[in-house]
Amino acid sequence: MIEAMPIVSASTGLHETLALLTSQLHPDANHKDDMVFLKDVFSEKSLGYLMKIHEKLKQYAKHSPTPVLHSATCLAEDLAEELQSGRMEDDERELLFLLSTPHLKAVLSAHDTVAQKNFDPVLPPLPDDLDDDLEEESVKIVRLVKNKEPLGATIRRDEVTGAVIVARIMRGGAADRSGLVHVGDELREVNGNLVVHKRPDEISQILSQSQGSITLKIIPAVVEEDKLKESRVYLRALFDYTPFEDKATPCQEAGLPFQRGDILQVVSQDDATWWQAKKIGDCNLRAALVPSTQFQERRLRYRMKMGTYPAPVSPKTPTCKFLTFNPEDSDSDRTRSGQDIVSPKSKAPASCGQAFSWDLYSAGLRRSFRLRKDRQGSPVEARTPDAATSAAHVDFLIYEEVTLYQPRRGERPRLVVLIGSLGARINELKQKVIAENPRRYGVAVPHTTRVRRSHEREGVEYHFISKTAFEADIQNNKFIEYGEYKENLYGTSLESIHSVLDRNKVCLVDVQPEALKTLRSAEFKPYVVLIRPRIHDSHCKRFGSSSSLSVGITDDDLQEMRQSAEQMDERYGHWVDYVLVKEDPISALEELHAVLERAELEPHWVPVCWVRT
Repeated sequence: MIEAMPIVSASTGLHETLALLTSQLHPDANHKDDMVFLKDVFSEKSLGYLMKIHEKLKQYAKHSPTPVLHSATCLAEDLAEELQSGRMEDDERELLFLLSTPHLKAVLSAHDTVAQKNFDPVLPPLPDDLDDDLEEESVKIVRLVKNKEPLGATIRRDEVTGAVIVARIMRGGAADRSGLVHVGDELREVNGNLVVHKRPDEISQILSQSQGSITLKIIPAVVEEDKLKESRVYLRALFDYTPFEDKATPCQEAGLPFQRGDILQVVSQDDATWWQAKKIGDCNLRAALVPSTQFQERRLRYRMKMGTYPAPVSPKTPTCKFLTFNPEDSDSDRTRSGQDIVSPKSKAPASCGQAFSWDLYSAGLRRSFRLRKDRQGSPVEARTPDAATSAAHVDFLIYEEVTLYQPRRGERPRLVVLIGSLGARINELKQKVIAENPRRYGVAVPHTTRVRRSHEREGVEYHFISKTAFEADIQNNKFIEYGEYKENLYGTSLESIHSVLDRNKVCLVDVQPEALKTLRSAEFKPYVVLIRPRIHDSHCKRFGSSSSLSVGITDDDLQEMRQSAEQMDERYGHWVDYVLVKEDPISALEELHAVLERAELEPHWVPVCWVRT
């Protein structure tokens, strides 16, 4: 018999209802066999699974979820490639085995098909009134279904024949997915309209405005089967690009806008002028056009020649501001900040933005925010062992080839480089980080030719060496930066950085940004943090790390600090991994701790030459 069923609400799932029904089945003498049969059927696991699937499908129809990722297959392939690039632990081997199984590959492929909505459309029948007069058997009728997305193809006019030719097919676009249109095809009609006598921009407008079914009449080109897989070249953009402001682009709608720092996957370099690329993190799977390195460099050189593109600052241009010192300051306090020395790779004195980024110490160290020379102290003297850079050689900032780097256990820590604009007080932050965790973080001990004082220890405050030995080390390029103060030489050596990293400590250095030319290498893999103060309006006079610093600061000083931050970003921003805007010392220290933690644990895009052997 079946007892009275409990009340079931509309929200009760089918699987739960089935379980309630099964619990109410109690066989009696008259219907024992029937009840046992029903109970066995309702208790069958396969039926329960079907009910659960039914419920999930109903939830899907109700909530209409959107896919988080449109290309799970590519992600799995990238992960498998990354796992095979180094030594694997047991759990990594197991993960690699799972990723290689055909069942999981099939599931991911099905996921991508659904996520991309890459289904074969139902096309209407071809028209009966086709022209029989057109070029015999070579004419092909192609019908595509296009929604709001671009068609994904560009066209050009053949200079010799005047024919309208398909110039390029954008990877992942509607034309590419159809497999029916190829580069070199001659376009004759669009939706029954002859295009032979129309300009390419008029034809592009017709295609962009067309929705739904589009009928193309084309003469196929003789093409070879494309055997090339999608490229896996990744580039970091070092400039901003807006296609709608670029008059040279073949199709502004087909251009890919990006900003400096964006990571681009170049999927095709078939065209030497316009590459096809996707932006990492963009859900749009269709590739778009970006200027190639060669083309961008060529037009920048032309603009510089015509005077419409600013040339780099001459290395001989004096841009530094002299530092002012209290005569009672200790050399130890001043030089340990690392900001009174300059890069040996540059003849130019320190840039005005960085000249003020070394810090104030409680020992009485003072410096001026204004451009003036201290009458009691001599300014830092810039030195360099290199010859002057030729004015004809210009390195344009276009792209940098990168790869995703994941720090591994057992590797030496990455070097952390701190650079700062005027008022940033980066040494103060650095010293606090080291003081809070001296076992994890360390600082490179500088070298000096100054006489050791009674309280100082060799290798702790300084490495004390002779002037002859110091100058020999300069000639051998052993310093990342060095300088002279009061007839004594001070410098930070590569060896002192290596000694910290070899002890499995994270080495923090605050240097002139020019030193990055030496430090950006595979042996250091530096993580660069730019620190700049948050500058409020001039009436508040708030900046840096404490309101006490606002005493005596003028509007000119604040404007100078803004310009310093802008110049630092313009000249060195392409080398920066993270920008820390300093509001106050407490929040800045917390933020820097979080940044250092991520630099050690999370994957980051780095120059490909840092990881390739």
